[in-house]
Amino acid sequence: MHVSRWDNLMSTIHMLVEAIFWFHPLVWWLGARLVDERERACDEAVLELGNDRRTYAESILKTCEFCVGLPLACLSGVTGADLKRRIVHIMTQPVVSKLDLRIKVLLSLATVVAVAAPILFGLASGTRQSIAPQSADTTKETFSYEVATIKPEKSGSMMFRVLNTPDGFSANTTVQMLIRDAYGIEDSQISGAPGWVNSEKYNLEAKMDQVTADKLKKLGEAEVQPVRQHMLQTLLADRFKLTIHRETKELAIYSLVVAKGGSKLHEAKPGDTYPNGIKGFDGRPAPPGSHLMRMGRGELTAQSLGMEQVAHLLTQQTGRTVVDNTGLKGTYDFTLHWTPDQSTPMLNGPGGGPDSSTSSEPGPSIFTAIQEQLGLKLESQKGPVDILVIDHVEKPSEN
Repeated sequence: MHVSRWDNLMSTIHMLVEAIFWFHPLVWWLGARLVDERERACDEAVLELGNDRRTYAESILKTCEFCVGLPLACLSGVTGADLKRRIVHIMTQPVVSKLDLRIKVLLSLATVVAVAAPILFGLASGTRQSIAPQSADTTKETFSYEVATIKPEKSGSMMFRVLNTPDGFSANTTVQMLIRDAYGIEDSQISGAPGWVNSEKYNLEAKMDQVTADKLKKLGEAEVQPVRQHMLQTLLADRFKLTIHRETKELAIYSLVVAKGGSKLHEAKPGDTYPNGIKGFDGRPAPPGSHLMRMGRGELTAQSLGMEQVAHLLTQQTGRTVVDNTGLKGTYDFTLHWTPDQSTPMLNGPGGGPDSSTSSEPGPSIFTAIQEQLGLKLESQKGPVDILVIDHVEKPSEN
């Protein structure tokens, strides 16, 4: 009877309504009544078919012995209203006659009013408040580069550079790396790019006017990155005619976990480890709150780096999304050495230049090095990954 009446579906729909209109007391009162009434209606339908009351009541009690609590939150039946009251109703109450058309119409109208009223109220309130988010977004729109110079890189150098300056942006890199920085994603999350996007390098110098630079300085640390990303997105759309859309796919990922022997990372405590503040790799003091890293081919040196940033760096090295599941909340100092993939480019890290020292002697893979040197482990899994699909991109004209 529950299946034929679509009770499980109706229960699920009401749970969604409760989640949306949790502030409406009538919705919660209706939920309790629905549980009670749907079980009573099914009981009466069973008895109306001529089944014995006692046999039916005993069957419900026997079922309860095996199903004390079921894991499905929207399941109808024995997990519903008070069992004792239900059994008494089955054994003593006469079968109620079915509702006529007039009563059904009235009940339907009452249901529509109960659901529609909060929806209309919410729409009216949302219309009045919609101006505020738009005005917040317009703040981001006012940040843009005044001028940008883009030229192909023809030196053949394997070095890459991406640098934010107080009044602009400087890069010697591929368009794919620019897209990666602009949207906060990794190479493995970019799809549909033509070959030149990841093979041809460009020298890019972008400058903002003084008014924009002054406004950028007044933003908090957490606000600067999304604004910078938005400015780079606008630049890519304007000069490279980039258009994209997003998808979610189930892909192979790595889960970064603590290895069986425990973490070997050295926790960085700014007041203890760095009593005079963190110093860059050039020996000069770094700004307060800095997290420094230097990456060469097969080597990573880090100062005060959090696990989310470590996962980001490992994503770049493995070519697969790395998710931090270590549970480690601090910041750490470490040096990691491994035998690199020969196709991995050498990168400049913030706070220092590239490390060109590489060893000709064979060493561990990055997976073995992470486990032996850091006490961490990369486990292969499947998981949802946000993919950025490139619909269109063009080579820029020189200027």
